[in-house]
Amino acid sequence: MIDGSERIYTLAQAIHKEIPSIEDKVPQWLITLEWAIIAVVAVAAVVILWQTGIGQAIRMALGWIPRAKRQDAELAADMLDPHHKENAREYIAARRASDPEFNSAFTKARAARKKDARHAR
Repeated sequence: MIDGSERIYTLAQAIHKEIPSIEDKVPQWLITLEWAIIAVVAVAAVVILWQTGIGQAIRMALGWIPRAKRQDAELAADMLDPHHKENAREYIAARRASDPEFNSAFTKARAARKKDARHAR
């Protein structure tokens, strides 16, 4: 019994000597996973901000207006100014050329009006 306790005591002493030199290391895969989670959260935050409209409000507060929107606004202002030759037809043509969604909606609206006009005759 004494031999067993001496052996345990010796092993415990060796463990106590090694404890100060032990380093706590984080595995590399855990660091990578942490960065991946941060990236996913950041992308999700941007998507949520953009989809709720808050992103556009922030963009406008910072004064960043896309070039296409500025050109559209300038053409609209010129159209309303009597000293400029631009008219509604030119404004619509510019909008259709710069915005595919507007062009599609405009084409559908014109087709619907033509269809209604044919049925009214």
